[in-house]
This record gives sequence, structure tokens and C-alpha cells, in this order.
Amino acid sequence: MSLTEKFPENSDGTILFHLPKNMFERCFSARDCRRLEEVIGCHYPESRAGESLLSTWDRLAPQARAVVTGWDSPPITDEMLAVAPELEAIVHSAGSVRPFIPDTIWASGVRVATCNDALGKGVAETALGLMIAGLKGFFPNGNLTRQGHWQETIPATGFGRVRELYDVTIGIIGASRTGRHVIRLLSEFEADVVLFDPTLSAADAALMDVRLVSLDELMRVSDVVSLHAPALPQLRHMLGAREFSAMKDDAIFINTARGMLVDEAALIAELETMRISAILDITYPEPPSMTSLFRTLPNVTLLPHIAGAISTGNFRQGGSTVDQLLELLHGQTMSGEINHDQFVFMA
Repeated sequence: MSLTEKFPENSDGTILFHLPKNMFERCFSARDCRRLEEVIGCHYPESRAGESLLSTWDRLAPQARAVVTGWDSPPITDEMLAVAPELEAIVHSAGSVRPFIPDTIWASGVRVATCNDALGKGVAETALGLMIAGLKGFFPNGNLTRQGHWQETIPATGFGRVRELYDVTIGIIGASRTGRHVIRLLSEFEADVVLFDPTLSAADAALMDVRLVSLDELMRVSDVVSLHAPALPQLRHMLGAREFSAMKDDAIFINTARGMLVDEAALIAELETMRISAILDITYPEPPSMTSLFRTLPNVTLLPHIAGAISTGNFRQGGSTVDQLLELLHGQTMSGEINHDQFVFMA
């Protein structure tokens, strides 16, 4: 699509896209941009050849009603806010907005929204797929079939054992946006879902039709443990030797959240016993070293951080951003709007 400026005669202010051109094109479809252009003028990235995003800010921010940030956006500073007197909202077209806004934003009156919900849907869909694949033993049995084997080689226990997503217990760690989407998806299956999240009450969990349990109980009773907690400093290594040793024989650990939440040495030590298996989309650091046992242990499926949106799913983020901008322009609460209290618990 053409990255030109458009100003309808009835526009009241403008929308400034404060993100690199490649990120804009990765997340925003022509269809979604047209929905926004019907209501208000839009300044797209690199609307003037050779102009940096920061110099664009100085020229265009004074008229902006809302600013869109995204991956690789330059952080917004107090000095930048000072030249944007009409600014009502910052909508972050990705997940964590923490690196992109100053702490003073909460006292400025500028509203903040993110696309965590849109991103969470994609990760949740992947997590559900990995649960089914893990329980069915897709990865090890696919390798056995490639080697010429057939059903006679399917193990009765251990890695590769075949089960369905029926009459099993699924443990969800963290009622994040992603965790809540996973719970909703699991409502279509006949499985027992337990949840650990110290920020929730039993009544909150009941509204989601799940049972709130301690982390110890979740690790002990779950056939699948799926991690969806935020990457906060206080949660570093929240899962360690105690938690992994408590897991049931043949249980599956799935991490589509962040590697820093896991004591990876402790996880590897438990995996070496071959009691449990793991499906890891994320490690710490990334990528893992070439000598990491995550690459060689037979009961580990290691994926290259693809659970989140990296392709067509990115347009879900753009669509969510436009939806929220239209909500703002129509005087509504943005669906991804956050306040300072929520921000404190976000990664």
C-alpha cells in the first residue's frame, strides 16, 4: 500500500504511526488502514523520504490525537510528550508497552492501550496445539514413522505415549491474557483445568470455570503444565527443582511464555531422568547454546520462538490497534486500555 498522508476534510487531529516502516507493513493491512482513514487523517512511517521517526515526531506530533507504537519504536520521552499537547492516547500495536513510555505518562492524562489480547490469542492457539501434539506423541512417533516403524513401536509409557485431550488434567500457570485464552479454548474439551495465579480469588477462577490451586498442587496433579506467567523480575526461576520433581510421570511441560521464568538447569536435570517431557518455544538465553541439552535430549521438542505472531497473525495486532483507535475516536474505552495498577504486573 502507498505510505502517503491522507487528511479527510472532516478530520479532527491526526493519528501518528511512530514505528518503523517495516514494522508498519508487517502489522497493518490496507483494509484496516482504510477503516481508520474514513474517520481521521493518518501519518504513516517515512511519509517523507529520509526523515527519521524522531524528526517526524517534532513536525507531526503537535497535531496528533493518538500515537501508535510497535516493535522497534523509539521510546517516547517527557520531552517528546511536551510537544504533543493534543495527544489523548498511545496505542501499542504489540504486547509489552513498558520500554516505550515514560513513568510520567500515568500522571499526564494520556491514555495507554496495548494489543496484548490480540497477541495472546495466537500464543494460546499454539499452546493448545502443542498440548494436543504432546499428548498424542506427534513428535516422537513422527520420527519413528520416518525411520520405517509403525504402530507397534508406540511406547505404552514415557515420551511418545499416546493420549487424547480427554479425562486429563491441564495445569495453567498464570491468568494472563494468553492464559485466559487457553482456558477458553480448553472449555471445548472434556478435561479438568486447574489454575495457579496468586493475584486471583477462587471466585475469579470460578467465573472462568476452573479450579484455583496452589503451585505445588498444580505441578503434582497435572498431565500437562502450560506456563503463561509474565516475565517480571520477582518471578525469575519461579519453576525450579522442587516444582519439576513434583510432576507426574509422563507429564508434559510446555513453555510459550518466557525462559527466565524457568530454572533451566533444574528442568534439564529432571528431563535427564526421562520421567517427563518438555515442549519449549522459548529459552533463556535465545537461542540456546549449540551444546545445550535442550537440543539433544530425546524427550525435548525445541521450537524457534514461533508461538507468538510472526507472520499472518501480525495483522491481528494491526486490526486490534485500529479497533481501539476507532473506540477512542468514538468516545469509548479502548478494549486494550490499561492503568498504572495493571501496568505494574505486566511484562
